[in-house]
Amino acid sequence: MDDYIAAHDEMIQDLRGQMPDLEKLYDLAELYTVFGDTTRIRILYVLLNAELCVNDMAQLLGLSQTAVSHQLRVLKNKKLVKFRKEGKVVFYSIADDHVRRIIEIGMEHVEE
Repeated sequence: MDDYIAAHDEMIQDLRGQMPDLEKLYDLAELYTVFGDTTRIRILYVLLNAELCVNDMAQLLGLSQTAVSHQLRVLKNKKLVKFRKEGKVVFYSIADDHVRRIIEIGMEHVEE
C-alpha cells in the first residue's frame, strides 16, 4: 500500500494518547473471558438477588457442589464475588455494584 497517505496524523496521535496501557487492556480482556462461561453467568445471576452457600447454589442450579465451588473460585479470583463465613457455612454474594451493572446491562442487551 504505497499510496497510503496519513491524513489524520493528529487524530491518530490523540487517540494513541488516550489508549490505556496494554497490561490494563489485557486485564480487561481477561475479565470478560470469565463471563464467557454459562455456569459462571448462572451463578452470578442467582447471586444478584440472594446471598447463598455452595449447597444452595448447587441445588438451585442442578450442579454438583464441586462444580459450583470450582466456578466460585474463578469468580472470587477475579473479584466478582465476595464471601462471608457464618460458623462453618460460607455465603457468597456479588462483589459490588459494578458486577451487578455488568450483568444487568448484558441482560438488557440480549433481550433487545
